[in-house]
Amino acid sequence: MIIAITCVIAIVVIVFVLGVRPKDLPEPEPVSPFAHLDERKAAIYENLRDLQFEYRVGKLSDDDYQLTKKDLQKELAAVMAEVDRVKLQLQAGRGQAPPAAAVKVPTKAAVKDSLTCPHCNARFEQELKFCGECGKPMKAVRA
Repeated sequence: MIIAITCVIAIVVIVFVLGVRPKDLPEPEPVSPFAHLDERKAAIYENLRDLQFEYRVGKLSDDDYQLTKKDLQKELAAVMAEVDRVKLQLQAGRGQAPPAAAVKVPTKAAVKDSLTCPHCNARFEQELKFCGECGKPMKAVRA
């Protein structure tokens, strides 16, 4: 009797599994091209908050704090640059023209100015939107 019930249950399970068609399954949600970048950006911000907390409670020396902060800010700038690059790729893939700011070819003087913060004169190896030292915008705001 138990063997008969087990066989019936096994047959029902096999029929159910074979009866499920791929078209009956829900479509997987599309993966955002920004998902991993957003996660990385959030992790960097959290690391910066933790770093500042540890510095304030005295766990880090001033030199260690500044060095680690600068490294995290460079990493954040790289992630933000990657976000901008992906946005441009998506716009180009859709046939949209990139924004005028993305098309401009900077002159050597403009590149030099864009690598130096106008507020604190910190110098960086790559162009950033915000200063890695003082956090102010790298480009002068025009009225």
